[in-house]
This record gives sequence, structure tokens and C-alpha cells, in this order.
Amino acid sequence: MKPIPKIIAMWSGPRNLSTALMRSFGRRAGTRVWDEPFYAAYLNKTGLQHPMGDAVIADGITDPDAVISACLEPPRPPCQLIYQKHMTQHMVEGFDTSWTARVTNAFLIRSPERVLASYARKRASVSAEDLGFRRQREMFEALAERQGEAPPVIDSTDIRRAPERALNLLCARLGLKFDPAMLSWPAGPAPGDGIWGPHWYDAVWNSTGFAPPESEPPALPDALKPILDAVRDDYLAVARYRIDCG
Repeated sequence: MKPIPKIIAMWSGPRNLSTALMRSFGRRAGTRVWDEPFYAAYLNKTGLQHPMGDAVIADGITDPDAVISACLEPPRPPCQLIYQKHMTQHMVEGFDTSWTARVTNAFLIRSPERVLASYARKRASVSAEDLGFRRQREMFEALAERQGEAPPVIDSTDIRRAPERALNLLCARLGLKFDPAMLSWPAGPAPGDGIWGPHWYDAVWNSTGFAPPESEPPALPDALKPILDAVRDDYLAVARYRIDCG
């Protein structure tokens, strides 16, 4: 089935630079962003307790099939491109993923050491499932098999190291022309941010562009090391296909 043009589904786990990348694409003329379409359905299905969880459920769409229908609605003028920021861990058992064959998919990755360190600062408890690495690998491999080629994979470290080059290469893989407006944005909240922004988005709200490259990964406490071991192979399985940004 041929993908619907101009709908991009970007799949990542939490704390992957995903909000900054959403902000970047949102700067393109004629682009509408949708922040974590399945978040409310995921919380409603699992019963997990998240910061601002009740507000997320009340504000979002809790029926996953209704979310899918909305994800497949083509852009309407003056909008020319829809960019959907998806979290792989939201696609729990029972949520249909066959619809992804009808859109243009890409995957955003970040080293598990950095993801764990960042996530643990926002939530008191963390599990391997919270980070979405296994689900990201499953979705990536299923799409690659269906399409006969690997979907684009971009590493957040490469974006931070050389934003213009990395975004040029990513846009080319997505069939888009790079727009220099993607390199910066106004500080503060943006209209497309999810209602959960006050808890999760402080770094992006204080930024006006991609942060410079990170230093060495922080040392993780012993309690988090088993989680790191559990997700590392899934990360590496996808990372081997990342775009070579030089």
C-alpha cells in the first residue's frame, strides 16, 4: 500500500530529543505537528500512573482506533505536511500498527545510557518497557520487512553535533527539501505541545535551537544498570541503520 504523502510518523522513545525535533519540523512553512497522539490511549489502556496523567487522558483521545483514523487524515490547506511525534512504548499489545504502512515513517534514537539518565530525573521509577527500545526495534523491523528497505533512522547525537547536515540528510530521506527555519525556534511553549509540557519540556522551552553536543554519558546508579543491559541490544539493532552524518 502506497504511503499517504506528507504525513510523517517519527518514532522514538522518551528523552530522545523528540520534542526538539518536533519543534524543528514545526518551523517549516505549512506544517502541523501532533505531539504523542497515542499518549491518552496508552495511559487509559495500561492504567499506569504518569505525571499529569489524569489531565493527559482528559485532554486526549482514549480510543486507539480513533487515534489511528485521525493519524491518517491528510493535511488540508494551508497545511501541507503533518509531522506526528510518536512514542514507541505507547504502542502496547492490542493497538493496531498496520496503519503505519500508509504514512512515511522514520526513527529517532539516542544511546540508552543518556536516555536512562534523563528519564530517571523525571520519574522516580523506571522500567525497560518505559523506554520503548524493544517496541522500537519490533516496529522498525516490521516496517523494514514490509517495505523491503530500512526506514530512515537518525541519531540525536548526530543532530546535536551538526544540526544542518543531519537535518539535510534526514529531509532527503523523507522526500523533503531542507528548510533553514528548522534550525531555530522561539523560546517558550509552542501551540503544538502536549498538555504534559509543563512537566517534561522545560529544556525545550528554555531553548532556541538544538543544544551543542553532549559530554561523556553520566555514570548510572547500580539500580539502573540491569535496565541498561536489557535494552542495549534493541538499541544497537536499530542504530546500525542510522543515517551516516559524517
